[in-house]
Parts: sequence; structure tokens; C-alpha cells
Amino acid sequence: MHDPEKSDSGIVAVKPTNKAGQPAAEPVEPRLGTKGNAEQQHMHRTQSRARMSQSLDRVRQAARLRKKERFTALFHHINVDTLRTAFYALRRKAAPGVDGMTWQDYEADLERKLEDLHRRVQRGAYRPQPSRRTFILKADGKQRPLAIAALEDKIVQGATVMVLNAIYEGDFCGLSYGFRPGRGPHDALDALCVAINMRKVNWILDADIQNFFGAVSQDWLVRFVEHRIGDKRIIRLIRKWLKAGILEDGIVTIDDRGTGQGSVISPLLANIYLHYVFDLWAQRWRQREATGDMIIVRYADDVIVGFEHEGDARRFLDATRARLEEFMLSLHPDKTRLIEFGRHAAADRKRRGLGKPETFAFLGFTFICGRSRRGRFLLVRKTRRDRMQTKLRSIKEELRRRMPWPIPEQGRWLRQVVTGHFAYFAVPTNGRALQAFRCHVTDLWRRTLRRRSQRNRTTWTRTTRLAGDWLPQAKILHPWPNQRFSVRHPR
Repeated sequence: MHDPEKSDSGIVAVKPTNKAGQPAAEPVEPRLGTKGNAEQQHMHRTQSRARMSQSLDRVRQAARLRKKERFTALFHHINVDTLRTAFYALRRKAAPGVDGMTWQDYEADLERKLEDLHRRVQRGAYRPQPSRRTFILKADGKQRPLAIAALEDKIVQGATVMVLNAIYEGDFCGLSYGFRPGRGPHDALDALCVAINMRKVNWILDADIQNFFGAVSQDWLVRFVEHRIGDKRIIRLIRKWLKAGILEDGIVTIDDRGTGQGSVISPLLANIYLHYVFDLWAQRWRQREATGDMIIVRYADDVIVGFEHEGDARRFLDATRARLEEFMLSLHPDKTRLIEFGRHAAADRKRRGLGKPETFAFLGFTFICGRSRRGRFLLVRKTRRDRMQTKLRSIKEELRRRMPWPIPEQGRWLRQVVTGHFAYFAVPTNGRALQAFRCHVTDLWRRTLRRRSQRNRTTWTRTTRLAGDWLPQAKILHPWPNQRFSVRHPR
């Protein structure tokens, strides 16, 4: 018998012959075994995730059975297992906070750091650091402020979110879709499309809460959390994060309003706030006040409400303004609109001598009252013009930076960008916008290649061939909304 050497870990790995059932013509070279670190780490993470899941399942079941009781013993669920799971759920390439710590830096000697963090959290010695203020460009040209927390703050917030989600996911209303486990933008889009097509919708209220994440009352927020959370240590953690402040230009600012948009726990706190301020109230209004059909879809602070009767729509708009003012919020005067929209909107407006129905925007799409080839009502979704223009501008700037790169490397990068765009926007009725986006990207690539040399004569024909080699074709990737909605909600 061939006696291969042992690997460093003591495990002998022998590569089998190609024809194991027949005598081998010659001995096969042994393959060294791995040291086992990767496998042990993976098993450790899997076991910790299983323990955490079992523990939170009990919390989830208790929350489902006891809808009005407060949970007074939750803090022990923030253990090393939940901290580890929260760490690996973070984005690897996320920008660091004021501590300058990256994901890769913290992963070195991870277990010791998590044990130390856990001890500090449990004995109350953990102190969150101020969040670093940064700005990102919005589609309308304005800047959105973001608060980037320190890495350990992200970890503890992520673990707390997992514990609180076990309770609140059973409490939140079905009309809420933003930043919830198992729900995403396309689920909200599907629900809205199915509701407009299946219910009697003639008016649409497109409501936007002005500066929501910066206007939230922290006192009201804590009071809302205390409806279900009676563990004072959890409440103390949330208060610490709300009072940690924002670092900008070397100055730390602490405010009694806002949740720090961009932090890990901010989306959950926003959903809790709007659950009590808007969702429960709107459902009650629909049951008691509405005289006709009414639909509601909310994604974070963007709300779309559909009505059968104009009178209901105007009364609800006035009531919403008054309701939000009670809790330190207000509707955006420019982005909040009440429009005539639905299957009968075009005919009704034509009869009154008006133009085509207005459109509204939601989650990156423009919604249009259209007609199918058979002349029936068709809800058309099209990529928002400003979103596409913003994306093309960023591609143009990045292509100029990558101008000296070899064409294959440029092609690989562009393929990732276009594939990502199509993964979100490739919905039925949006084929023309997809094709236009791909055409614009191809033209930007051609212009970039022509700028590489004064003698460069890159033709449209050559660029089209390059695009055919590297860029995905524009095609619909998502099913029709009613098909996916019926699968997710069989009832």
C-alpha cells in the first residue's frame, strides 16, 4: 500500500483513482489535508446560529401568543452567539465610523474581541461612540445625511435588532414592507400593483413624511418601545444610542430628535414609531371612516394610499396631517400629492375635458395608467427618469476614472453594474427603459474609449460588438406582480 505523508493537521487526504473499480495503473499522488481552521470556524458559526435561532424562536412564539404583554427578560439573549451573527451580517466593505475600525480589522482575533464586548455590555460598561456624519447624493440632486456608527456599535445594534425583531415581526401590520425580514421593495411593489388592479381605486394619495429620520421624537419613540419591552437594560441601550450624538467637523452634536439614518437599529426604530403613529391608526380609519375601498402600502416613510371615493381621500389627507403633527411629524408639502388614478381615471378625465391621468413615483418606479394591446387597463411601471440619469452620471464619472484600464476589465465592471440595475428594474412593462439604459451605457463606453487617444476611431459598430460580448441583454427578469403575490400570499 502507498503510505502518504500526513498533513500538518494529522489528516491524510488521498485522491482516488479515476477508475476506482479497476486496478490502478499507477499510485495516485496524495493530496495534503487542510489545517481545518476554515471548517471549524464554519461549524462554530453554524452551531451558534442554531442556538440563537432556537432561543429567539421561544421569544417569537411567546410574542405571538401574548400580544399585549411586556417582555421583561430579554437582555440575556444579547450573548456572544448573537453578537457573532450580527458581526457576520455586516457589510464587509462598509465605511468605518469614528473608531476607524474596518470589518477585516475586527475579524482578526474575533472571538476574544466578542467575549470582551459581551462582558462590557452585560455589566453596563459598554459606551457607544458618536456616529460619523456623511452625505450621499439623492436622485433629485439634494444630499441625504447618513450616520455611520462605530463597528462595535453596529454589532451590538445588530444583535439587539435580532432580539427585538422576534417580538415586533408578529406585531407589525401587513401594510408595512420597509426593512423587515423576508420583505423587500418588490414585495411592496407587488402588493401595490395587485391592490390597484383588484380593488376599486380611483384616487391615489402619494404621501411623504418630511425629514422623517431627523424629526422623530426620541421621547415618544422610547414610550412606544416600552409598550412591549419592559427590560430596562434594553431601554437603556436604546437611549444610549439615541444620545450618542453625531460627529461632524470635529464637533459632537446631541439632539432630542432623530434616530440617526444609516445606523443598524434605525430602520427598526422607525418602523416601531410609524407602527404606532400611522399603521394602527390608518387601519382603524379604514375600518371606521372610509365609505368605499381603501388600500395602504408603506415602505419606511413613503406611503401610498388608494381610495375609491375622492371624499375619503381628502378627509384622510387632512386627518393624516393632524395625526402626524401630534407626534412631531409633518407631510412634505412638495412631495405629497392627491391625484386621480386608476382603471377609470383616463375615461373620467377625458369626459371632463382634462388630459391624461397624472403619474406617481414609488420605490424608483413611475406608475402610469396605460392600456394593453386589447385596450384593457394596464398599470405600467417605468424606471424613474431622475434615477436613471443619476445612475448614468455615476457610470460616466467612474468610466473616466477607469479610462486607462484594459477593455476586458472595463467590460467586467460594466457587466456588474448593468446586471445589478436589471436585477431591480427588470419588471414587466419596463422593457423600453431597460433597453434605453443599456444603450446609454454602451454610448458612454464608446465615448470613453474614444478619449483614450486623439487618433482613436472607435466606431459605434465596434462598441456594439463589445457590448454584445460584455453587457447583458435587456430582458424582463421579474414575474408579473399578481403571479408572485399569489405565491407569497396564497389566501
